Amino acid sequence: MKAKILDLTGKEKSSISLPRCFGNVVREDIVCKVIETKKTEQPYAPSPMAGNQSSASGKIVHKRHCWKSQYGRGMSRIPRKTMSRRGTQFNWVGTTVPNTRGGRRAHPPRVEARINTLKINKKELEIALISALSATVSEKWIKKKYATLKDEKFKLELPVVVESKIIGLKAKEFLAGLKKILGKELENIAFKEKKIRCGKGKARGRKYKSNAGLLLVVGNDEKLKTGMFDVAQVKNLNVADLASGGLGRLTVYTEKAIKDLEEKFK
Repeated sequence: MKAKILDLTGKEKSSISLPRCFGNVVREDIVCKVIETKKTEQPYAPSPMAGNQSSASGKIVHKRHCWKSQYGRGMSRIPRKTMSRRGTQFNWVGTTVPNTRGGRRAHPPRVEARINTLKINKKELEIALISALSATVSEKWIKKKYATLKDEKFKLELPVVVESKIIGLKAKEFLAGLKKILGKELENIAFKEKKIRCGKGKARGRKYKSNAGLLLVVGNDEKLKTGMFDVAQVKNLNVADLASGGLGRLTVYTEKAIKDLEEKFK
């Protein structure tokens, strides 16, 4: 299985043999299992002292002939703090317990309960990574992921491999060349776009949302910084990069990245 190496203008410069990781059966079930295992959630919990910072001297007593007793007054037996008093008459306000103002939460989230402790087998992890790589060269999986491509004719030959020297170009030239290579039908999904969310989410801390954009896979010795799309080195490439949100992410590989993948999956 061979792929064309494209230059900055989108023309074929030469060809390269693809490693075995691009021709395997796509195991969607294992990929989903790995993504679920690798999910992370920021642990949070209230302060251990929250709701306990008031001076409440335990539950009130209901004995007769006892100072500070609330016998016969029909008061609930909850911890109370003294706001003011006049002799044996107390102006008390309930605190500490969950059903009072400023009290503790009844069942707050615990930090240890929100830490992901799931594990995955090494062989399953490798199968998932190979499956995710294979899906990036499949027209069927890419059309399945991107709804805007369902009725479009797919003109681009997969996988998209570009010559490594375009990494060293200036950002403006690099982006212009990438647009020529991908064409107009893929330009909308290739670059990140931030939009204002519809609905009430705007008032709930998530005003903006953006698409993932394409993934550029570069060699282990190559570096590129850009905010237009995601960049990953072969040594750091993982299933979440290739298949987060579904298999078949639009992916561009450099010539050096293909060679490094061949060494990785010998």
